[in-house]
Amino acid sequence: MIVVMRSTARQADIQAVLERLGEHQLKGHLSQGEERTIIGVVGAAIPPTLREELELFEGVQEAVRITRPYKLVSREFHPLDTIVNVRGIEIGGSSCVVIAGPCAVENEDMIVASAQAVKAAGATMLRGGAFKPRSSPYSFRGHGEAALAMLATARDETGLPIVTEVMTPNDVELVARYADVLQIGARNMQNYQLLEEAGRSGTPVMLKRGLSATIEEWLLSAEYIVATGNPSVILCERGIRTFETATRNTMDLNAVALAKRRTHLPVIADPSHATGKWYLVPPLALASIAAGADGIIVEVHPDPDRAKSDGAQSLTFANFAAMMPQLNAVAAAVGRSVAIPAEAVA
Repeated sequence: MIVVMRSTARQADIQAVLERLGEHQLKGHLSQGEERTIIGVVGAAIPPTLREELELFEGVQEAVRITRPYKLVSREFHPLDTIVNVRGIEIGGSSCVVIAGPCAVENEDMIVASAQAVKAAGATMLRGGAFKPRSSPYSFRGHGEAALAMLATARDETGLPIVTEVMTPNDVELVARYADVLQIGARNMQNYQLLEEAGRSGTPVMLKRGLSATIEEWLLSAEYIVATGNPSVILCERGIRTFETATRNTMDLNAVALAKRRTHLPVIADPSHATGKWYLVPPLALASIAAGADGIIVEVHPDPDRAKSDGAQSLTFANFAAMMPQLNAVAAAVGRSVAIPAEAVA
């Protein structure tokens, strides 16, 4: 349920509604715009008479039931697009972000060189894995905190904000000390303790769609984060598992367009994991922007043939640089632009 307050509503009117919700063991989440305030009502059991009860309150325009199971991330609760600010870079506005870098941080020289190369080509943020979830226990699983320190060095050198994955609730505090965006990987999309801990950190969170998750399940996972009081959530479509084996996953551009309609959260796309093949990354990156994505996250490596992980889907520096003008052209064609890289933000 959402409670729409009149434009003339006073703060005392809003507080009275919140107090009544508390009497019913419900929580009210505020979405305050320039013209009106909306209160999202969440809780285990909403009394059937609550709607009529609240509409009698001073300052209440109407109470509307939301039929979808997710409330706070729905368009009904927050009609305007949410803009997630990461060190001055806006995700979800008129510009499209480009997040680029290697799958895993292998050494300091490599990550610094990668950051410099992707920034020179026009990337706005740096990605790199310090903790890597791998299907095989014998695969390279990252350098942990040492890699986080290397990412911080790359940020100091280039000013690019860091996006990196956190895998367990116990690691959230550590990773948040270094990262500008906490990435929740596909395998952890429904790790609800991790989602809540990441939300409580106050750091922006990028939530990747699960391997076989429905769009509703994906948005419900985002609801866990927003319900902690952290509205800075970025959704990431990274392909889903289907019967098709010609590509690593199946890129679901339906999800990009539909999520933009159902939620106010920004949505980006990951054509690297969606395809698993470097030569398919540029066309799917362009298609993602055309479908309405607020940006892309792609893997870029100085020497993909020798990468410790995901070399087959990683662009070289030259291939990434060649893609960027095309990305700018598609963005311009749909009334967008590619965000300008951050400059020396320590």
